[in-house]
Amino acid sequence: MEALQVMETETVALIGPQSSVIAHMISQVANIIKYYEWKKVTAIYIDDDHGRNGIISLGDQLASRGSQISHKAPIKPLATRTDISDVLVKVALMESRILVVHTYADRGLDILEVAKHLGMLDSGYVWIATNWLSTVIDTSTSLSLKTIDVMQGFITLKAYTKDSNLTRKFASEWKNLTTFGLNTYCLYAYDTVWLLARALDTFFDKGGNISFSKDPKLQGLRGEILNYGSLSVFNEGDLLLHDILDVKMEGLTGLIEFTSDRNLAFPAFEVINVVGTGVRRIGYWSNSSGLSTIRPDKVNTKPSGHQSSSSELLHAVIWPGLTVQKPRGWVFPDNGKQMKIGVPHRVSFQEFVGEARHSDSFKGYCIDVFTSATKLLPYALPYKFLSYGDGVRNPSNTKLVNLIHDGVYDAVVGDIVITTNRTRLADFTQPFIESGLVVVVPIRRSSSSTWAFLRPFSPLMWTVSGIFFLVVGAVVWILEHRVNDEFRGPPRKQFVTVLWFSFSTLFSSHRENTLSTLGRMVVLLWLFVVLIINSSYTASLTSILTVQKLSTPITGIESLIQSREPIGYQENTFVNDYLVGELGIQASRLIPFSLPEEYEKALIDGPHNGGVAAIVDQRSYIELFLSTRCEFSIVGQEFTKTGWGFAFPRDSPLAADMSTAILELSENGELQRIHDKWLMRSACSSQGTKFEVEQLELTSFKGLFIICGIVCLLALIIYFAQIIYQFIKHYPTLSESTGRSLKSGRLQTFISFVDERKETVTTHSKRKHFEGSSSGMNADDESIYSNKISRRDSSLNSS
Repeated sequence: MEALQVMETETVALIGPQSSVIAHMISQVANIIKYYEWKKVTAIYIDDDHGRNGIISLGDQLASRGSQISHKAPIKPLATRTDISDVLVKVALMESRILVVHTYADRGLDILEVAKHLGMLDSGYVWIATNWLSTVIDTSTSLSLKTIDVMQGFITLKAYTKDSNLTRKFASEWKNLTTFGLNTYCLYAYDTVWLLARALDTFFDKGGNISFSKDPKLQGLRGEILNYGSLSVFNEGDLLLHDILDVKMEGLTGLIEFTSDRNLAFPAFEVINVVGTGVRRIGYWSNSSGLSTIRPDKVNTKPSGHQSSSSELLHAVIWPGLTVQKPRGWVFPDNGKQMKIGVPHRVSFQEFVGEARHSDSFKGYCIDVFTSATKLLPYALPYKFLSYGDGVRNPSNTKLVNLIHDGVYDAVVGDIVITTNRTRLADFTQPFIESGLVVVVPIRRSSSSTWAFLRPFSPLMWTVSGIFFLVVGAVVWILEHRVNDEFRGPPRKQFVTVLWFSFSTLFSSHRENTLSTLGRMVVLLWLFVVLIINSSYTASLTSILTVQKLSTPITGIESLIQSREPIGYQENTFVNDYLVGELGIQASRLIPFSLPEEYEKALIDGPHNGGVAAIVDQRSYIELFLSTRCEFSIVGQEFTKTGWGFAFPRDSPLAADMSTAILELSENGELQRIHDKWLMRSACSSQGTKFEVEQLELTSFKGLFIICGIVCLLALIIYFAQIIYQFIKHYPTLSESTGRSLKSGRLQTFISFVDERKETVTTHSKRKHFEGSSSGMNADDESIYSNKISRRDSSLNSS
């Protein structure tokens, strides 16, 4: 308005702040707010075009970064201190403690002094001023202590100017000319004059001419303040504008160049923190580096468009109240209003949440967790519970959460499952109880059986085990027969010995000792196999004797889906949508129930008598249901993993604070105490319920039997190889004989050789060797020696 009034005179052009500079500055303010992860901001501004346009731009910039202006506090240009105080009192009652001040220098100082009087410059507040505050600091050569005191902890912005010899020379000459402080606007004004001068040189070189004319469109316009008819139009303004935008020069403020959209190509700002009697530079902002601690002229000058928040960095800030800890940025609004908290009016499982009789209050596990968590908050939280539901049927928690999105409730407390769809409507706290969907079916006790001890193994397993007992016994007998007197004797005795040895290994009580190396190897491996079989049998039999049988073939969610039987669920929960949408179960199979008694009756009646084959519900409800109903049990595993939380509006800081409080309740044991108070039951328990155990098949032990068989076979091969070698060595003449009768005799001799004791064979070999070496002895001596040998052999054979 003022600019147009000046243009009514003979003024040709005005030099002043550009709107593009303000736009970049507002964008930087939004980046700072995003950097510190604040979600809500209060905007304090002068209620004119300059203030309104800047705040509108700030709102757009914050929205693109996930934040918002929660409260706008306009101040009239001619407002008194009383008017300013009234505005700031309302600001102090708001939730946000992030205050952005966009005004002029004189008005800004008035705002700060009033805020100081109201105690709004203490710790907990964050004040961010646009470049008006840096202009005040630069312009004033000496600020009063009172003025400095109201600026402590502020963050403000300042247009970045490159430190160069030209700038330092200009600053020195400025001090000699005036006592007025040198600020960045002075530097930009100086550069602008030179920029216009260069553009005009180019304009005149091209044959341009300065001439004005009246605009017919403005001649008929009459305003109360402005005389539009007196305004003139520069005839070759487009040509001069083109020459201005083409200028590229190095000025006091650095490189001056324009983009195609007529903005500065390389805008940059300093981020300043007012501390003590001076300022601290905590970082920079440019469109090439974003927020950074590196000077813009030291980084790549190519604009990047978008910067990653993880790569942005600022130095530490000293906030109002002389604290270095980042303020939370919000408090619960002290405006006398109570939070409206929606609570589902349940008709079942009221141990979780229920309305107290003859009262408007609520009780239950969820209510106790919420009230205990609020006591741990660092601030008071006034609230009131509002019932949601008709008290006849359980209400829909999804619709209840949607009322937060619609602004009906400020929060929702109850048995609210955290689902993907609900997180799009509200923010949830840390889960205070874990839950998941489970399947419940009826069960019956198993009846006693005379032959229950045979059930752990399948018939094939029993058969193969018995065969291996006999085979191992036979192998050990073969390996020990020639060297161990306990495996010799009459055939009947040897047969009983084999049976006794085989089956006594089951209890490791065999009294026969093995002497041969191969026999010991076989027995050692067989005892390991018996140990595995015995342990498996004992475990399986124990399970069978304590087992419960299912009344239906349903063993989990997979078999339930394939059964095509009706399924019960709790009405107005997400279970219906999950079973239909995620698992593909037909909606016609699903039957809603409200009460635990309805669950019980439907399961007892069964699918063929108007009931259901199973109930699908959250584990938290089912454990409470089973605590007094031992004839039902959970089958299979949980097929979802969810949790319950309290819901708050999107981006509400209360969700984070309540999550911290819930974690503290969990750590100090209070959460478990509340759980035991409302949900602990001892009559029945769904934990540890066992169902019919399948028989152990041969497949589970096939590897053991194969290894044992291979070892037995190898032992026999090695054993008979040694026997054949000894036989050939002992009877070399028989191996060279031929003929059918000789072969039969040789076989009989081999069988007799195998049956003989090893010591006897060794003695015979020694005797033959001795006879060959004593051919020179006399007949009498030979006779006497032969008689001795014969008597010794007779005594050995009789033994």
